[in-house]
Amino acid sequence: MSDYFSHETAVVDEGCNIGKGTKIWHFSHIMTGCTLGENCNIGQNVVVSPKVVLGKNVKVQNNVSIYEGVTCDDDVFLGPSMVFTNVINPRSAVNRKNEYLKTHVGKGASIGANATIVCGHNIGEYAFIGAGAVVTKEVPAYALVVGNPARQIGWMSEYGHRLEFNDSGIAVCEQSGEKYKLENNKVSKL
Repeated sequence: MSDYFSHETAVVDEGCNIGKGTKIWHFSHIMTGCTLGENCNIGQNVVVSPKVVLGKNVKVQNNVSIYEGVTCDDDVFLGPSMVFTNVINPRSAVNRKNEYLKTHVGKGASIGANATIVCGHNIGEYAFIGAGAVVTKEVPAYALVVGNPARQIGWMSEYGHRLEFNDSGIAVCEQSGEKYKLENNKVSKL
């Protein structure tokens, strides 16, 4: 008996490393050589490709494909039908498997429904990518980005609330009461 749950319609290839308490739902495919941390939730119709690494408590919503080259730290949220790419200039007739670019998603980051992350662009910890955004460059920690191409419009707390900084560069999360400092266009939690 395994330490994780897999729906009877899911396909879990041999050679995967799947953490305790993880749940894999309907029609998903977990491919050989990937790693899923403890307590992940893999929604319906998800593909996790070889060499992908997901940390603990990663939530992958329905219809997401996570391609080789992607790593996600703990507590990442991947919204419904969001997209990762892994080749910058794909052509059906040209094999570019040796050109996969890496994309790293930092701890606690959220990527909204139908967003696209163009490969080779890392997402900082606790960043918040709005629904439908198309990320074409690096996203700093705690940044709020929206649109196509994605542009930064603010900063978010670890609880997912927009931060409003005072003249001293200090903001307080409305839910947690935690304080943040904005200095040199970088946010850190105090």
